[in-house]
Amino acid sequence: MAAGSSNYWEDLRKQARQLENELDLKLVSFSKLCTSSRDGRRDRYSSDTTPLLNGSSQDRMFETMAVEIEQLLGKLTGINDKMAEYTNSAGVPSLNAALMHTLQRHRDILQDYTHEFHKTKANFLAIRERENLLGSVRKDIESYKSGSGVNNRRTELFLKEHEHLRNSDRLIEETISIAMATKENMTSQRGMLKSIHSKMNTLANRFPAVNSLIQRINLRKRRDSFILGSIIGICTILLLLFAFH
Repeated sequence: MAAGSSNYWEDLRKQARQLENELDLKLVSFSKLCTSSRDGRRDRYSSDTTPLLNGSSQDRMFETMAVEIEQLLGKLTGINDKMAEYTNSAGVPSLNAALMHTLQRHRDILQDYTHEFHKTKANFLAIRERENLLGSVRKDIESYKSGSGVNNRRTELFLKEHEHLRNSDRLIEETISIAMATKENMTSQRGMLKSIHSKMNTLANRFPAVNSLIQRINLRKRRDSFILGSIIGICTILLLLFAFH
């Protein structure tokens, strides 16, 4: 009886190892298929001369291999269940620990293969969905481009006008940035000039002979400020005129 039970256990282990080897080979081929299919789809949508049959043929191979792997995973799960039943009904308690250890190894392998399969399958389906969407958009664009010449002409004009508006917005933003920087610079200079002016007034009050010299300096400073402000205003107006024409 013990010999029969031992043979039953060894037969289950043999079946499990055989299914694991088949699954390992299938998963390697499945991963290569998904990788080649992904690259093939990328090349197909980047070139107008690549035939579309290649992608659909790989899709059929993907579905076939996925079904085969799922069937192998189901068989291996059934073998693991039978091994678990055997360990629970084993008549030699001293062997239960070794049997449970072996069973756990097979369960870990099954879990790893299942995880790898679902991960590879999910990645492929996500890539296929994205590439199909890109292909649909590409077809819509090509269909739109192949429309009437009037529509193409309107599209070109619209794109040119859109680009012109973007350039104008960018130029206005640059002009505003320059104006803000100039304002900040002038504010800083005005603070410095106020400090200098205050000190000079203090000196003028102390030394009346310097008062006339300070007045001439203030007059020249106001004149320079007026000239600088006029130049900045003219440049700003010219930039705005250029942006809207």
